[in-house]
Amino acid sequence: MSIYSLAAAAANAAPQNKFGFAEALEQGGFIAYATVVILGIMSFGSFFILFTKFFEQNKILSQYKTIRSTFWKAPSLKEGAAKLDKNSAWRQLVDDGIAAEDQHAKMTDALEAHDWLHGSLARSEASVNSKLAGGLPFLATVGATSPFIGLFGTVVGIYRALINIGLAGSASIDKVAGPVGEALIMTALGLLVAVPAVLAYNWLQARNKKIAELLSGFSTDVLANITSKGAVKPATPAAPATPAAPVKK
Repeated sequence: MSIYSLAAAAANAAPQNKFGFAEALEQGGFIAYATVVILGIMSFGSFFILFTKFFEQNKILSQYKTIRSTFWKAPSLKEGAAKLDKNSAWRQLVDDGIAAEDQHAKMTDALEAHDWLHGSLARSEASVNSKLAGGLPFLATVGATSPFIGLFGTVVGIYRALINIGLAGSASIDKVAGPVGEALIMTALGLLVAVPAVLAYNWLQARNKKIAELLSGFSTDVLANITSKGAVKPATPAAPATPAAPVKK
């Protein structure tokens, strides 16, 4: 008998694995497939929001460095705004502040004019924060509900195991291994989707709070600059000193 014949005979004699992931889904039927698809959509949406919000936050934070170094060195807000990106959150605050300044001259009461300027900047700031918070409720929903969706698949798997035990009249391992394995897989998938969503939500929320603080400070500086007719400006960081050239002897 050749080596190939022995190998083929050994392969045929080896037991086939009937309790893999695909086999568990096949045994679970429509409910198992539906649970996996729902959890997959949740996971994809969570990672999509994580990456898109991360890049959006990084863009705002990098633009803030430009504001600190160049914006307040401009002689007026309009000239400083021209140096900012047109679609940036910082440009929106400045443009709304300038528009409010042009409109507040129609108010006869100085207190009302100040409140109008403050309210306009606060409204602009709130719109930026609202845009940054977009998508975070989905992450919170995924983190809160995906374990229960996995638990639903777990309950169905355990129920099928009990049905198999009742039909067979004994709790043999071959009757319950498939449904119990399916139940454990659903539990693991629910946790696998929930944990990254919760971590992403908390991390993005913390970064949003940092950006909100920067926006609030910048809005206050813009308001002070407008009401003082350009006299009040925050201190700008000094440019790094260039090293002196060595003296030739």
